[in-house]
Amino acid sequence: MVKAYLRYEPAESFGVIVSVESNIAYDSSGKHLLAPALEKVGVWHVRQGICAKTLTPSIASRGHSLAVTSIASSPSSLIASGHADGSIRIWDTDGGTCETTLNGHKGAVTTLRYNKAGSFLASGSKDGDVILWDVIGETGLFRLRGHRDQVTDVVFVDNGKRLVSSSKDKFLRVWDLDTQHCMQIVSGHHSEIWSIDIDPEERYLVTGSADMELRFYTIKHDSVEEEPMNGENIVANGDSSSQNKWEVLRQLGEIQRQSKDRVATVRFNKSGNLLACQVAGKTVEIYRVLDDSEAKRKAKRRVQRKKEKKHGKETFEGTENGDMNGGQKKGDNVAVIDGPKEARNPSITVPDVFKLLHTIRASKKICSISFCPITPKNSLATLALSLNNNLLEFYSIESKGATKTLGIELQGHRSDVRSVTLSSDNSLLMSTSHNAVKFWNPSTGSCLRTIDSGYGLCGLILPHNKYALVGTKGGGLEIIDIGSGNCVEVVEAHGGSVRSIAAIPDDNGFVTGSADHDVKFWDYQIKQKSGQATKQLTVSNVRTMKMNDDILVVAISPDAKYIAVALLDCTVKIHFMDSLKFFLSLYGHKLPVLCMDISSDGELIVTGSADKNLKIWGLDFGDCHKSIFAHADSVMAVQFVPRTHYVFSVGKDRLVKYWDADKFELLLTLEGHHADVWCLAISNRGDFIVTGSHDRSIRRWDRTEEQFFIEEEKEKRLEEMFDADLDNAFENKYAPKEEIPEEGAVAIAGKKTQETLTATDLIIERLDIAEAELKRIAEHKEGKSNEKAAVFQANPLMNGLSPSDFVLSAFSDIHSNDLEQTLLALPFSDALKLLSYLKEWTSHSDKVELVCRIGTLLLQTHYNQLVSTPAARPVLTILRDILYERVKEWKDTFGFNLAAMDHIQQMMASRSDALFHDAREKLLEIRAQHSKRLGERSDIGEVKRKKKKKAT
Repeated sequence: MVKAYLRYEPAESFGVIVSVESNIAYDSSGKHLLAPALEKVGVWHVRQGICAKTLTPSIASRGHSLAVTSIASSPSSLIASGHADGSIRIWDTDGGTCETTLNGHKGAVTTLRYNKAGSFLASGSKDGDVILWDVIGETGLFRLRGHRDQVTDVVFVDNGKRLVSSSKDKFLRVWDLDTQHCMQIVSGHHSEIWSIDIDPEERYLVTGSADMELRFYTIKHDSVEEEPMNGENIVANGDSSSQNKWEVLRQLGEIQRQSKDRVATVRFNKSGNLLACQVAGKTVEIYRVLDDSEAKRKAKRRVQRKKEKKHGKETFEGTENGDMNGGQKKGDNVAVIDGPKEARNPSITVPDVFKLLHTIRASKKICSISFCPITPKNSLATLALSLNNNLLEFYSIESKGATKTLGIELQGHRSDVRSVTLSSDNSLLMSTSHNAVKFWNPSTGSCLRTIDSGYGLCGLILPHNKYALVGTKGGGLEIIDIGSGNCVEVVEAHGGSVRSIAAIPDDNGFVTGSADHDVKFWDYQIKQKSGQATKQLTVSNVRTMKMNDDILVVAISPDAKYIAVALLDCTVKIHFMDSLKFFLSLYGHKLPVLCMDISSDGELIVTGSADKNLKIWGLDFGDCHKSIFAHADSVMAVQFVPRTHYVFSVGKDRLVKYWDADKFELLLTLEGHHADVWCLAISNRGDFIVTGSHDRSIRRWDRTEEQFFIEEEKEKRLEEMFDADLDNAFENKYAPKEEIPEEGAVAIAGKKTQETLTATDLIIERLDIAEAELKRIAEHKEGKSNEKAAVFQANPLMNGLSPSDFVLSAFSDIHSNDLEQTLLALPFSDALKLLSYLKEWTSHSDKVELVCRIGTLLLQTHYNQLVSTPAARPVLTILRDILYERVKEWKDTFGFNLAAMDHIQQMMASRSDALFHDAREKLLEIRAQHSKRLGERSDIGEVKRKKKKKAT
């Protein structure tokens, strides 16, 4: 009989505050901060310092390739998150749901930016392409090609008519979105451009690179022919040829940065009076954008200082031609074009406008910054920082400097999770890292306690869940009182790092193994020491066993008969517990054994090694039952499921694997971690497991009631490998790449995927079924005319639909973004069949937009063949008249509705002294005045009452 197993699935992930692969961003309200958390996006309430919501992709699409790499917030409640597989997800933060998924990029998404209205989204990727997306229509408009390297940033300019993109190829490109071509290529940078931004008034566009300068450009709009600052001679592309009518960006100047590290991010705040420059280090430089009057005063002082310096130098050195006055005049002419006029109206340069206000220095490397869109009352702005040690910090920027106001850190470790330990009743989870021990509720993922400690490598929660032990890298054994959250005592247990702690079954004792070659046996008891008010846990060393090499792991059999010790010499020594006499030596691993465990019945011992292998041994004779190549990197932890011979193993290849140690078969592969998996813990009932990783996340995997079979899982893995090869086959790696034109090019925004091919197959299948059904209907009608009466039996596959509706239903599950790629793969013969159905579909009023899109796409794709095919002409002639008529009806309806709403808006505005879009602010102002009057009345009443009391 075929054996069935119960499936384990990902259930919970916690411990990550902010991951390093992506940027952070405020939402439009300024109350929440959007922080990437590996494959999820955390919505943090800034004032309360808690994670209010978590935006999680569906379980079916989870995997380490889905790490969030970019986040952008729209003016509405929508946000966009770009992922490592090139997909973009649009989320509704109010409902916490994923509205749509956009597929177009072939590499990780590196930057996202909404336009001011929030209707368009621009994305850049590692594949060097920029794609413009229609957020409302949930589809890609076009792909802009031209950059030779990764796109690092994009920004909309000229009221969204143009787009500026930066890249690691050292160039800026200006794209006209109406004509869809590259208008200008801006050179001059000597290294990769990492970030660009523009102020809200579109006066200055700033770029940051590895150069020591921040470069500034001015925007030339269509309507206004702008001149350079006060007649300065400015060259944008390094030569005078850039000053032509197509020029959009013109270089204004540059300012010197303070830090030598490369620029990571440059951002203006929403009011445009501050500029933040974050470098790839620990500092953020804050610049104040001065207004015109301050900039003029600063320019005058600069000119005056220059004149005084020139005058003093000439007085000291004299003049070569003997005429001091003439020399002075000549020197003045070098500094300014017209001395007296320049003194009155000095030319304002970029350093006159941007003044260094403050430099924020963080404790660790800064990954990303974000300005709060709401300006606080008592300061200039609020700046959020994400650090590479899983920490969020908030700074209040004032005119005198910047002060830290909040830090979110308690919900996660500062470094990778080195060990996880479950309590005996599975109600507590302890995790250790380089400087702290945390206690969690494993069912909810909430952090209960955080205790400062040494570098914890292993841990143990003692029975009754009152105390815990942590073995540290320094050789200490820390005793932690869980209830009070304090470290009671640090025992100097070993001369080297404590690598392993194992509890002795049915005994008040435990064993520690260390790098100092010692295995120590300990007893513990709760008693009151002299000078202490309460009873506390104390430990005492009762026995010590010397080994010949560093000890990596210690394991004790469930019957407390054997102790197994893994040494640095790649062997495992097994001794009797009572006498400590040598029993067996397990050898066969080529690299040191990093983990091992003994089954509940004491029959098997499994070892995992740095040689990527799992070995299953019999504990009775020490024979190796099987050696399995388990992971693509070192096996870091292995453990039996209690009362079974099933084994879980984790490794540096980011995978969790489930094995049958009797059949030596791989049962499941669980993906989810984004970095090396260090540790593993299994509940005593085997209903869930917990893993800790270098990505600072702790994940829980629950056992479900769903059964699976080994053969089915093998087939699934083979299908996944086949699908992966098929996805790679979409792009011919060996095909010569066409030269990209220097001025840029436009391509289709979508991407061919397995879903689009499946949708194409479905359309072709339904077209064939519908064609066969139409023939049967025609034959039935012909039979009726010949008086051969018979009841017509419709095709059951059509679910009672007409042939036309049956074909139309194939488009119901096709995503709007995938429609173009789906129709591109359609053969011409089937495309012609599809066109014949469009006339009937126009009768569905809600399908007019879909019908127009299908007709337009098919016409663009097969234009030449349709023109040269006589059978297509009648269909196109009919569609020309019908589509124009239907579209005109809908345009009239929309126009009527818009006019009605404009009329209602004008009526409401006429009844109030506030404009319609200012109605909310006006209402709040009226409420504030009303509450103020009520407060004044209550104060007056209080005074009157006090006077009456005094009079009486």
